[in-house]
Amino acid sequence: MQTSDNDHQTTDRAAAADTLMLTTVNAETDHERTFALTYLRDGDRLLLTAEPGLDWHRDLFAHPMVSVAIGAETFGAVAVPAEDGSTVALERSGPEDAEVDNLADLLVHVHTWLRSQLRHVRAEADVYFAARAAHDGPGDAPKPGLGLQLRQHCLAFCQSLEFHHTHEDHMFPAIEGDHPHLREAIDRLRSEHRTVARIQGELAALLSDIGSADPAAFSTELDRLSEELTAHLDYEEEALIPVLAEIPFPPTAA
Repeated sequence: MQTSDNDHQTTDRAAAADTLMLTTVNAETDHERTFALTYLRDGDRLLLTAEPGLDWHRDLFAHPMVSVAIGAETFGAVAVPAEDGSTVALERSGPEDAEVDNLADLLVHVHTWLRSQLRHVRAEADVYFAARAAHDGPGDAPKPGLGLQLRQHCLAFCQSLEFHHTHEDHMFPAIEGDHPHLREAIDRLRSEHRTVARIQGELAALLSDIGSADPAAFSTELDRLSEELTAHLDYEEEALIPVLAEIPFPPTAA
């Protein structure tokens, strides 16, 4: 079942227990669009019946991060299609809700989640390439869909990171204006954002055909991303936390 609803009139249609609203990013235009779809529960995951060629199904390969609404609940998820395209699993993703009092708390909370997701992608890559290497010899073939799962999770992490850095880039001018002594630090953070984005692009190119990706090349790029990102997050916290700790979050009324 596929119904486009770009006016976001979602509440009544998503009220049924077996219907959700899936918001994807159009693979061709990069604009959001929303579909009403039926689903089944599989443990913590939601399963959608799919057919290759459907608009929303094509979107997932370009932008694995999606938004899901079921009744009054909305959450982020990573979409992982089955190898044969017959189903799509939606896995909840994003920092869990936490009590934060200021922007410093929020920054650390998001950074902690990004670090955990990077470790998860690293571990998943190790499992996939080890299984592929074993299959070159006497071992069993890698689990069906494992490569596609790695691809979707890695792309989703990169897209979450890009969103986070874009939000920070929009925030930096206000911080510079109020705290001129931080201009040099913020210039460094902007430069590091560009470096991380370039590595993300190189990693994404390798993910375009994960089944034939060179393990050494992939590991090298993932290691570079890990090293650059870890150093960046550490420096950002060191430079900005004292200032951000003075800014309440959520914002207080004037």
